[in-house]
Amino acid sequence: MYVHFVAIAGTGMGSLAGLLKGRGWEVTGSDEGVYPPMSTALEGWGIPVQIGFSADHVRGRRPDLVVIGNAVRPDNVEARAAMDDGLPVLSFPDALYEHAIRGRHSVVVTGTHGKTTTTSLIATLLHELGRDPSMLVGGITVNFDGSFREGDGPDFVVEGDEYDTVFFDKTPKFLHYHPKTLIITSIEFDHADIYRDLAHIQEQFRILVSRMPADGTIIAAGEAKTIDEVLTDAPCPVVRYGVEEGDGSVADLVALNLETDEQGCLFDLRDARRGGDIIARPRLGLVGGHNVANALAGLLAVEATGASLVEAAGVLERYRGVKRRQEIRGEAGGVLVIDDFAHHPTAVRATVEALAARYAGRRIVAVFEPRSNTSRRALFQDEYARAFAGAGHVVVAKVDDAPIYSATGDVKERLSAERLADDLLARGVSALACEDVDAIVEHLAGELVPGDVVVTLSNGSFDGIWDKLLARLDR
Repeated sequence: MYVHFVAIAGTGMGSLAGLLKGRGWEVTGSDEGVYPPMSTALEGWGIPVQIGFSADHVRGRRPDLVVIGNAVRPDNVEARAAMDDGLPVLSFPDALYEHAIRGRHSVVVTGTHGKTTTTSLIATLLHELGRDPSMLVGGITVNFDGSFREGDGPDFVVEGDEYDTVFFDKTPKFLHYHPKTLIITSIEFDHADIYRDLAHIQEQFRILVSRMPADGTIIAAGEAKTIDEVLTDAPCPVVRYGVEEGDGSVADLVALNLETDEQGCLFDLRDARRGGDIIARPRLGLVGGHNVANALAGLLAVEATGASLVEAAGVLERYRGVKRRQEIRGEAGGVLVIDDFAHHPTAVRATVEALAARYAGRRIVAVFEPRSNTSRRALFQDEYARAFAGAGHVVVAKVDDAPIYSATGDVKERLSAERLADDLLARGVSALACEDVDAIVEHLAGELVPGDVVVTLSNGSFDGIWDKLLARLDR
């Protein structure tokens, strides 16, 4: 097979390209912006990438398959040439299913939060238990040092994004993976550029649930009304999980008695399906109730593949996480610098609280870049003020004036970094709005003291702030 990827540099597209290249297929690609880490990964895999789009890329030598990425617009000359010439064309999700997932036990992890962590955790547990799984995830896993793997085992674990598929198919990606085991970690309003409101998102999850096979399994977070509402007509068994919330009555698997230290956390596993007994006390190398919840979902998913939940709990401590999720970037001048992908208010709150527990007694300094189409809008202005309330000092990068893409209408208001800082000050939290990364680094150089823990929060590169800050602190 000769496969050509249009917009190859995205995480999912590049990962699928690498997976197919590993099979011995011939793979090429094109994109307008190709930067590390994907540029270096593609080069390392021996995949040639042409910069810019041209009809000649698919007409000079006709590929057996053209895969078109989500970032491609309807007027893209290369995509149009492939379609107009009648070449076999698939979206990224359809290509992934047809050429990697089909015929295997499809384990699909969905939800507003925790998808990448939970997906990579499930794959790690299955690998440690000898099941040799395949995986594709939207991040760099530490255990596998990559975003994909292809094993010989029966299971394929994939991150199921609710974002739309491609310009000629606006359905969510997760509808294309046909799960046998489905995980729903959370449902909140996000992706305001394509969804009108929370009900619009829930509508897509209802469709996903309705398509589950009768012999499948749905694993869902407990005590979440937004999830309850999409599960009412589930055609297959549903298993719920929770972390010391309420009385745990809706949860089949509950984590109790959490103990946190700098190495992670310990917790008891109570299984209501086994008489409510404590069946294990595993250690997780991550901290925070949200990560314990991710671990519970992962353990139940491993059980759904036919493996032992108790045995999976026994190897949980071997999971080492994902880059950009509470990733330690370095320490200088007695200041620890951590990077995290959190940008939704719920994720921000969970990350700040988790780090405060892990580094008890040390000041948490949160540095936030509103970068996504949703976070740059004023939708969560008040929620962000509550989310950062657990930090000792907060720095917010000002939102630029670049257009904010939205398929749901004109964007009228932007998040105000200045107002967010003022709201935090009114709550007694030291805070400041800064113009750019250089200004943030200079401010922090005069603000930080030995013992502080800095966490940067962004779903983008944040202009390499970690290296700049560490270098400045060294001086």
